[in-house]
Amino acid sequence: MPRLPFLRRGDQGAGAAEIVIAVPLLMVIILVIVQFAVWYHAVSVAQATAEEALAAARVQGGSAAAGQQRAGQVLGQIGSAVLVSPQIAVTRTAATATVQVHASAERVVPLPGLSFPVTVTVTGPVERFVPQTAGS
Repeated sequence: MPRLPFLRRGDQGAGAAEIVIAVPLLMVIILVIVQFAVWYHAVSVAQATAEEALAAARVQGGSAAAGQQRAGQVLGQIGSAVLVSPQIAVTRTAATATVQVHASAERVVPLPGLSFPVTVTVTGPVERFVPQTAGS
């Protein structure tokens, strides 16, 4: 029985089919890894911004407005490209100062409706002068 010519080809062309499946999958994996790295960097920028704002707000003679101003300076220097629509809230009471940074990380994966939220909250005691008592 003679074999048909198209049956003799074996697995010829299988490599192209494998590439068609493997390359898009590999690209998606790479994009997810890069997106995670961008999100992690955005969290680090938000943390640095919050810590700088806290340092300005908690010093003796500092204020919530000073913390807000410092946060704006830090974001302008290091975070304007990676944090999307950041919102900063600085509060100062007699005993503590708190800074909250809410934003989204820049998107690498182009899926509509997908966001990568970044939220950082730092709190610290307010510095104040306590006079030394006579017995100490």
